[in-house]
Amino acid sequence: MALIHGFATHAAGAELLPYKYDPGDIKQNEVEIAITHCGICRNDIHMVDNDWGISQYPLIPGHEIVGKVMGTGSAVLGLNSGDRVGVGWQANSCGHCEWCLQGAENLCADSQGTCVHRNGGYAERVRVNARFVVAIPEGMDSERTAPLLCGGVTVYNPIRTHGINPASRVGIVGIGGLGHMAVQFAHAFGAEVTAFSTSPAKEADARSLGAEHFVNTRETKTLKKLAGYFDFILSTIEGEQDWNAYIAALRPQGALCFVGIPPGVLAVPIFPLASGQKVITGSPIGSPRMIREMLDVAARHKVQAITERFAMAKANDAVTKVKRNQVRYRAVLAN
Repeated sequence: MALIHGFATHAAGAELLPYKYDPGDIKQNEVEIAITHCGICRNDIHMVDNDWGISQYPLIPGHEIVGKVMGTGSAVLGLNSGDRVGVGWQANSCGHCEWCLQGAENLCADSQGTCVHRNGGYAERVRVNARFVVAIPEGMDSERTAPLLCGGVTVYNPIRTHGINPASRVGIVGIGGLGHMAVQFAHAFGAEVTAFSTSPAKEADARSLGAEHFVNTRETKTLKKLAGYFDFILSTIEGEQDWNAYIAALRPQGALCFVGIPPGVLAVPIFPLASGQKVITGSPIGSPRMIREMLDVAARHKVQAITERFAMAKANDAVTKVKRNQVRYRAVLAN
């Protein structure tokens, strides 16, 4: 096979430079995808900067991939040349542990990230295990679908697994790259949605995406007035907040779920949790099955990311804007 050309960083925090590599012979369970679009996720920034201590250089980031099947291994069934497909954060798993066998590959201890110790989607092509390649429904725009493959399923998974329904009162903390998609999915499930943001300028966007209410979190009195109101609060931010106030805003048996990871240690009093049977939890990405379901829901309810498009050759410009929080709301690279 021909060399794959992409953009790689060669050291923590370094700029992306043109890079090529030999993928070798395609394995029997692999799919090779010609990439048309790749979203830029915050996890890419963490990988480039080696924030988690797992990056291996040279590194081609990227894991919100949309493209067309270019080739398949001998054991791959159901995927044909030219099919439009997507790949998210996960590119492989062991396939035989209890989690893989029950369709929860995202919880596999041997999960392999699409750009962790392998080359990702800031490139012309990529290879992954066929089990982690999902078909993109017809009618969905590739650019606005790419961020759903990681960011979208990251917020969809907890909304789905916590049983959000038309009777639910849901709060979404942070109206950014993750939050603007979370509002749409919670609205699609029929919930009453409240958007929480430090930026009053985002109120119009939040309401247009499906939020009935908007709370400026700099106004602490407003949050206190919502004590005992929510069934489910999803935090999509990486910054600190008054988490005790959010716990107080939960109804009995309510849940505060983290998909954004704030720094430090979460210190909260136990009594409000015990007395109200409240839960603090977290959620990772979703399994391939959940991604397929999420895309079906997104196609039927017109859920899509708000994106800013960059040519693949301008990957450094896009990464810089994401780092500076200057993108509304997701950057997407296009070949």
